Amino acid sequence: MSLQLICASHSPLMLTDIEESVEGTQKRFFSSLEETSRRLHEFSPDLIVLFGPDHFNGFFYEMMPPFCIGLAAEGTNDWGIRGRALRVPKDMALECARYLQRNDFDVAISHDMKVDHGMTVPLMQLTGALARYDVLPVFVNCAADPRPSFRRVRMLGEAIGNFLADKKDLNITLIGSGGLSHDPPTPRLDRTSASGSARLINRSVPTEEEYAAREACVVRTAHDLVNQRGPCLPPSEEWDKGFIRKLGDFDTEALDAITDREIDRLAGFGAHEVRTWVAATAAARALGEGQLQLDYYSVVPEWLTGMCIMSSPGKSA
Repeated sequence: MSLQLICASHSPLMLTDIEESVEGTQKRFFSSLEETSRRLHEFSPDLIVLFGPDHFNGFFYEMMPPFCIGLAAEGTNDWGIRGRALRVPKDMALECARYLQRNDFDVAISHDMKVDHGMTVPLMQLTGALARYDVLPVFVNCAADPRPSFRRVRMLGEAIGNFLADKKDLNITLIGSGGLSHDPPTPRLDRTSASGSARLINRSVPTEEEYAAREACVVRTAHDLVNQRGPCLPPSEEWDKGFIRKLGDFDTEALDAITDREIDRLAGFGAHEVRTWVAATAAARALGEGQLQLDYYSVVPEWLTGMCIMSSPGKSA
């Protein structure tokens, strides 16, 4: 088996023409992302295992699993990415779910997983399409309280790595999508009206007008942050670099000790998505890889986010 690991921030605002607040930061990020994409295509994966979050576009409180394996998946229409089916190897996805169940992880499965920009942005930016490669989508609940602990997320990643260990004839790319620090106006059940709560609980497909209104709200929030107006927390370079260090060292004690309260207070609501990085890195570590290099880091205020790319170059495991 050959193995590649990529952990990358996503911000849907990188799909817009919002103006730079610091000259050159966007260009440097896209340059690093392009190089990461080049290495992925050069690696030519037979399978991408994508650990990703959702933003109440595919998963709702009517039935919110901590983890879900997609046996089939389709992108939502948010942020101008038109919904298309992902190329999911159904038999392998079901085999993975059954393996996890035999090893103390009773994960949910979905025969019709809806994945939003938390998964579609990295697929589009890194591969150029939603269905260029076989993709095993692994949903990690990062937005809906209560969330799985960092310890449990790490253990899930290890278990999936162990499942992949006998796929010795495959080139496998592991992707963790999300983070780092950011505090977007994602709705929260404890801070919304009755009508707002219904939108978080009951599955519905937004109209084009509803998508446009939500996305305009995010853009306004970005302008407010750049102009140092609240209410969202600014990205925290200090918190980001601490997390990067813990992940690079794969300090399991320190990673397991990260709490939701710490993230909400210091890094913002969106930073819960770093769970996906922990899961992907734990999977790689279980396969004898996972030595991450830091390819890019900078706070990009107009994207609301501490933008980062970490990767391993890809080698036989």
